[in-house]
Amino acid sequence: MTTADPFADFKAKQRESWARFAPLEAVTTPTAARLVKFAGVKPGDKVLDVACGTGVVALTARGVGAKAWGLDLTPELLARAKENAGLAGFDDIAWREGDAESLPYKDGEFDVVLSQFGHMFAPRPEVATKELLRVLKPGGRVAFSTWPPDGVVGRIFGITGKHLPPPPGVAPPPQWGIPSVVQERLGSAVKDLTFDRAIMLFPALSMGHYRAGFETSSGPVLRIVQNYASDPAKLAAFRKELDDAAAPYFEDNIMRQHFLMTRAIKV
Repeated sequence: MTTADPFADFKAKQRESWARFAPLEAVTTPTAARLVKFAGVKPGDKVLDVACGTGVVALTARGVGAKAWGLDLTPELLARAKENAGLAGFDDIAWREGDAESLPYKDGEFDVVLSQFGHMFAPRPEVATKELLRVLKPGGRVAFSTWPPDGVVGRIFGITGKHLPPPPGVAPPPQWGIPSVVQERLGSAVKDLTFDRAIMLFPALSMGHYRAGFETSSGPVLRIVQNYASDPAKLAAFRKELDDAAAPYFEDNIMRQHFLMTRAIKV
């Protein structure tokens, strides 16, 4: 018997609010290459990119000779992924709309399962983790990049969580950026757990310029700006809170966005 998803409405809002993410894809392409290399993707590997967005990780994996699949909750981002694939000359990537908590693939289907700043937004980490590992073959590699709570993006999502509280039972996404939490979630299902830290360099002319990108392209921030559109005082206070949180990471027209990479082998 199929049980109704208790977070269906929450996911529907996620699907809608992330639809405008595409303009931010350019800054995620170098980190996609870093994740693919960190995961040890090699020619012939069957690679799944979970919460693939505009497809930058799947396309990067395909570029090194892997067989690639991409899955995302948001149709608009998948449409962009297909455009990007066409520009790269790849017509053999299998794009599919779907949910990280219910992957439409067989057990042990993939050699490598990847996610770049994507699966971390699934509401139930225990469900998403189980699914990531289910579709991975024994001896296969799982690797993902996540935003830690003490970096600029993690701090921003911490602020958005106060202004746009998620439903009960939804875990804060930046918890995926804490190594001890990741270790607990993956548990004994994996071995050779490895972490690395890196920085995404985001060009910006000012704090306002940086924030404007989030306001028009980042799901949670976009929704809060829309919610406060009729209340200028609340909107101004929210913007100041974001600017104050991000200012320590901004220098020489660059916002330094620290992130965590995780890699492990399925037992």
